Formats: sequence, C-alpha cells, structure tokens
Amino acid sequence: MEKAYVFLADGFEEIEGLTVVDILRRAGADTQTVSVMGRKEITGSHRITLQADLVFEETSFEDGTLFVLPGGMPGTKHLGAHEGLTSLLKKAAAEGKRVAAICAAPSVLGDLGLLEGKHAVCYPGFEDRLKGAQVEFTPVVTDGNITTSRGMGTAIPFALSLAAQLTGTEKAEELAKGIIYK
Repeated sequence: MEKAYVFLADGFEEIEGLTVVDILRRAGADTQTVSVMGRKEITGSHRITLQADLVFEETSFEDGTLFVLPGGMPGTKHLGAHEGLTSLLKKAAAEGKRVAAICAAPSVLGDLGLLEGKHAVCYPGFEDRLKGAQVEFTPVVTDGNITTSRGMGTAIPFALSLAAQLTGTEKAEELAKGIIYK
C-alpha cells in the first residue's frame, strides 16, 4: 500500500493540508499527518486546532512514497526551517519518491534546489523562490516526482492529482465524481 505523509506546522493552511488527507484516505492510501512542532497539537492559519497523527522526531519515514507540504503562513516558514524535514525531502526526491507542495510551500522545494529544471507553480508572489524552475500558472503541475499547486482554490485538483499518482487515474476520477467535483 502507498504511504503518504502530510507535514503540518502552526500556521498551515487548513484546507490545503486536510483536503489532501481526506482525498488520499478516500482513495485508500495510508495517509498520516505529521507535526514538525515537537507536539501533536497544531493550530492552522485560521485558528483551527487539530491533533496530528505523528510527531516528526518520533517517526521513521522509510515506508513513505509521498511527502506533502501544505502552504499557509507562518506554516511554510516552519516547514522550511525544520532541518529534519528538509533533509528528508532532499533524500526522498533523490530516491525518486514523490514530493508535493501547494501555495507558498513550493518555495521550500525551490530553496532546497528540488525544482531545478522542472515545471512548477506556486501562490502568486513566491515565483522568485522557485529557483531554477520553469514557472507556470496552471492549477497543478507534476514534473517527474515533484507535484506543485497554486493555493487553497486548487486544493481539490492537487489532492486528486496525488490520488491518481498513488492509486491510479480511474480511482481518482471515481473520487472526483463521488465528491461532485466537475
């Protein structure tokens, strides 16, 4: 079974993180939320508090096939400042595992050099942080093992794209129909 980890930090954009978790779980992918704050309780950018499944420092990610960063502020800053997470993302990308980010979070991937020579998108105003990328303006872009998306309004197509990558296009299309998307 495919294993997805969605990384959460105080100030994350709730819709971007939780839409991915919801859709991937509906698709049947083993999906876990991971706090990078040293505790399970996380408060999003709109003051919604939730409990992550796991704490980064207490987790091994060897079984991961997809690593997802939601955007939001200051959540994106917390994700980019977490040395364990940035090391994990570089290792995962180098091993060909899937890495995904939405909204401001593709800037973390850009700062790590993971977007070099790839097509990528982000929230408007973060384009200069996509170092070495061919910046596009479509809702979702997958280039090799990296998927990026633009923001809260693209959370469903982003999550459906990830579901298709993990469980197949047919399953993702079935999910889209079931949630009355398009």
